[in-house]
Amino acid sequence: MNTSISSVADIEALLAALPGADADADAAWARREPQLTKPAGSLGRLEDISRWLAGWQGRHPPRLDHVRVRVFAGNHGVARLGVSAFPPEVTAQMVANFRHGGAAINQLCKTFGAELDVVALDLDTPTADFTVQPAMSEAEFIAAFRAGMAAVPTDTDLLCIGEMGIGNTTPAAAIPGALFGGDAALWTGRGTGIEGAGLTRKTEVVAAGIARHRHESPLGILRCLGGRELAAMAGAVVAARLRRIPVLLDGYVCTAAAAPLEACRKGALDHCLVAHASAEPGHRRLIEALGKAPLLDLDMRLGEASGAALAIGVVRAALACHAGMATFAEAGVAGQS
Repeated sequence: MNTSISSVADIEALLAALPGADADADAAWARREPQLTKPAGSLGRLEDISRWLAGWQGRHPPRLDHVRVRVFAGNHGVARLGVSAFPPEVTAQMVANFRHGGAAINQLCKTFGAELDVVALDLDTPTADFTVQPAMSEAEFIAAFRAGMAAVPTDTDLLCIGEMGIGNTTPAAAIPGALFGGDAALWTGRGTGIEGAGLTRKTEVVAAGIARHRHESPLGILRCLGGRELAAMAGAVVAARLRRIPVLLDGYVCTAAAAPLEACRKGALDHCLVAHASAEPGHRRLIEALGKAPLLDLDMRLGEASGAALAIGVVRAALACHAGMATFAEAGVAGQS
């Protein structure tokens, strides 16, 4: 699928021709849901989730046999500017931790029955300092985008996307600032825990990046301000849409990576749900700008796809209720008069 993409224009062409949800699967959901033994609407968003799952999988009932979590890792030139409480080498160290099963995401994947894969993207070659020049050349951006597309197996029933990259809440703040406007301080948070002078410095870096690259196209903003892992997450989102795979987006960095797709083509993220609202204040503003509502709000800000993995449990519950409940006729229960 991704071999034909060699330019940003090719990605824009893909976005212009995205498939929609399956109408037949949606209609089948709509016939069954009112017959279940409960008042209409009483399961709230769980009902919406099961409908979303059916429509984007293109089948009814939907299935969750192959749930996959993909964590993309990259390093950033702006990390050298003091925007994080941790040094850049922690990215590679945490990738090793993921692969040895020692991180939070490993425990969540085990708990909710998901397959985890970690995709490390040229960790020895950080992106450029976006306050000086674009973070990635077009060739680097396309290579990362294609890597994200290639990481999505065709038989995936639900895809959860997340990241690891020291310093990457800085591009996560700069991207929506460039897309939607507003003072850099509104988009910039503590990330790994910086405060005081460090937070001031981070906000200055975000502001400088926005000022330099705000006039780019949406995908140009992602190339100029993002990192390889952000480009790869965007690629995974597009691959999932082309294959009609529903997606759970993780926190701030992941949502920022996906936002330029929606800015480029309205509805590009209709197959995506935002798994949780990050403790990063800019994430809530970004979710609102995208017209989304998070599934969970637990004050998390870890990344690693941890919020997306946790939300798998909610999606599994939604499917279990829709597919497993008895109808009024089956249960011998009188329906609504």
